Amino acid sequence: MNDPQNISKSKSALLRYHRQVVFSGLGPAGQRKLMTGRVLIVGAGGLGSWSAELLARAGLGFIRLVDDDCVELTNIHRQGLYDQLDAAEGKSKVLAAAERIHRINADVEVEAISSRANGDNIESLAGDVDLILDGTDNFQSRFCLNDAAVKLSLPFIFAGVVGCEGQTMTILPGKTPCLRCIMPDPPPPCQDPTCNSFGVLGPAVATIASIQATEAIKILSGSPDKASPYLTKFDFWANSLQRLDVSDSRLENCPCCRMGCYEFLEDAD
Repeated sequence: MNDPQNISKSKSALLRYHRQVVFSGLGPAGQRKLMTGRVLIVGAGGLGSWSAELLARAGLGFIRLVDDDCVELTNIHRQGLYDQLDAAEGKSKVLAAAERIHRINADVEVEAISSRANGDNIESLAGDVDLILDGTDNFQSRFCLNDAAVKLSLPFIFAGVVGCEGQTMTILPGKTPCLRCIMPDPPPPCQDPTCNSFGVLGPAVATIASIQATEAIKILSGSPDKASPYLTKFDFWANSLQRLDVSDSRLENCPCCRMGCYEFLEDAD
């Protein structure tokens, strides 16, 4: 027999999300699935903080947020969950994010892990979630997440932003190319541009994070067939958009998704 209290709670929750529930692509069934969804967000900086906030506002059930950094004043222009007080206190990003998310939506469970995700711990961090979201700032870390996602058969939403350029791609292991199909090896550290050296505009970060969050909502609400088949690249300053259809780009000899070689999980640095 259904518990009347649970039924009442469910109806109340659906009322909170009414404006997205009435969207035909989601509906009540999709919202209920979203409310039980579990996501690992690695990196609580620009991409991770905006994605976490958007998913919390949408009613995601559980967010595991992993980052070992503290809030600095230079973060505020592009990292949505933090403010000047967090920076002045040098507060842990994941703890500050968890507090903010709780104020936004107390029904969302947030696990804040003040640590660096790497090949040594990523499988345990991702072992009980439904999706991995990329909030990192370097390709070495992204390739580690890609290995874990493929090995554990978890959807992975890759993204990166530098300057005013951003890109994102949704990876569904066994169905779509993985990151190594598109880029067999990460660029050398000296050729991996960073926000410290090239700068970054906050709206570019927020826009790419919005795409990530939308892709996550599609998958977690039961519509993975609506996930984007493109590697999408934006140059917001030059007003250009490039969409590369990668749906048929799985490499027959991909060391990760074809050969099962997860070399980036062996690097615990």
